[in-house]
Amino acid sequence: MSNELEFLSRSVAAGKLNRRDFLGRAAALGVTATFANSLLSDAARAAGPVKGGLLKAGLQGGESSNVLDPALNLSQVNFSFGKCWGELLVELNPDGSLDNRIAESIGSSADAKTWTMKIRKGIEFHNGKTVTPEDVVATLERHGDEASKSAALGILEGIASMKASGDEVVITLKDPNADFPYLMADYHLVIQPNGGKDDPNAGISAGPYKVSVNEPGVRYGGEKFANYWQGDKIGHAAQVEIVVINDATARTSALQGGQVHMINRVEPKIVDLVKRVPGVTIQTVSGRGFYPFNMFCDTAPFDNNDLRMALKLAMNREEMLEKILRGYGTVGNDIPVNEAYPLFSDDLEPRKFDPEKAAELYKKSGHSGSILLRTSDVAFPGAVDAAQLYQQTCAQAGIKIEVKREPGDGYWSEVWNKQPFSLSYWGGRATQDQMYSTAYISSADWNDTRFKRPDFDKMVLAARGELDQDKRKKMYRDIAMVMRDEGGLIVPFFNQYIDATGQGVEGWMSNPAQEMCGGYALAICWLAG
Repeated sequence: MSNELEFLSRSVAAGKLNRRDFLGRAAALGVTATFANSLLSDAARAAGPVKGGLLKAGLQGGESSNVLDPALNLSQVNFSFGKCWGELLVELNPDGSLDNRIAESIGSSADAKTWTMKIRKGIEFHNGKTVTPEDVVATLERHGDEASKSAALGILEGIASMKASGDEVVITLKDPNADFPYLMADYHLVIQPNGGKDDPNAGISAGPYKVSVNEPGVRYGGEKFANYWQGDKIGHAAQVEIVVINDATARTSALQGGQVHMINRVEPKIVDLVKRVPGVTIQTVSGRGFYPFNMFCDTAPFDNNDLRMALKLAMNREEMLEKILRGYGTVGNDIPVNEAYPLFSDDLEPRKFDPEKAAELYKKSGHSGSILLRTSDVAFPGAVDAAQLYQQTCAQAGIKIEVKREPGDGYWSEVWNKQPFSLSYWGGRATQDQMYSTAYISSADWNDTRFKRPDFDKMVLAARGELDQDKRKKMYRDIAMVMRDEGGLIVPFFNQYIDATGQGVEGWMSNPAQEMCGGYALAICWLAG
């Protein structure tokens, strides 16, 4: 029987037998659907990627105000679509190593202050022009300009000078930084003609797909770029499409009904139900993403650290993990890094729920009256329930929380990083320095807790330049303690990414840094049969 099944599964992979007929014949042989589908997956991988067709994703995280400018990418739809049309200098592999893309090689001086990037020859932009070192310099200049409002501003402020020289880009840093190549993997740093200075929203780069549809908040599409520099290594489908589906129920229904081939953000509370849907596979991976409650440290009443600490101690993290994420994650400790990061210290005392101490600190803060907490379904799966559960545990400490449910469209442009107390999400970064530099140093454009402390900035800068790894680990421990005890970040948990694929989707490769295969799901997956 096993030989017959293997023959049949290879026939499906070769296009000589359709999947439905295979499953019918497998059932007649007494084989379960689960085992039969696993045989099909193995056969499809062995046969290699199937080229052509239209691969569709239904994604949460799109708004009518979204633009294509990579500098302003701040939600899941633009992140994933950017991976289709954009190309970076380097990319972070699932194992944490770097994959050279436009940068063919990167080397440094002995003191890690001068970095030389050799730019790969013969890469073509979608507009037919050749990628040059001058385009790379212009890209970094634009993102390093405060006027660009780029989320990469914080990680580029360490650059003292840069220049194009032949086929190389030479960058001199203000201070040593052994992590510099990892910073170039930031997904905002898409290389564009003249750095995007002429038209950052043109959607032109050197990725596997050319932008063909751009309907903000509704739909995005790409057509395979015939002159893509990696050929058919990725970009197997002839066309890719992202449909914005912010409603979780509608997103799941679209996958079940075959309207899309993959979705993001499956709600933890329905994972077990979705697992039972024929042809649907739940894709989970643990990593560096977290779902925070953000307080503005420069805005009353959150400018009082006694109040901030009271709100931290009023969070029951274990209950939150169990009831909101259903165990699909790990407990957080009010810092933006966890054991998935290099040089992480695992001896930090975990923060416990302590309503008595929270009540004491709340009284000491002198605040009275309710505290407004803003949330939305698009903040993260279960965000509204999380806010309401937090409201209940705060009440045990005598803290009154008023929960305001905001509409999804406009949440990322009008609430997050604009309002003083709100829920959010963060994907992982390559290094601790990149995480802190992107969101917690004073000058970071995405400093969504308004934690602006010159002494903290100096700590991050010093750790960045320390080449002794043991010393550096100790420095990052000190940084974490300051953030944990004085920052405006409440981190109840680090989440697992929970995506789902439909029947026939092959090539999935989970990435602990971000959802949807690190954003590359549409570029690396294909439809088998």
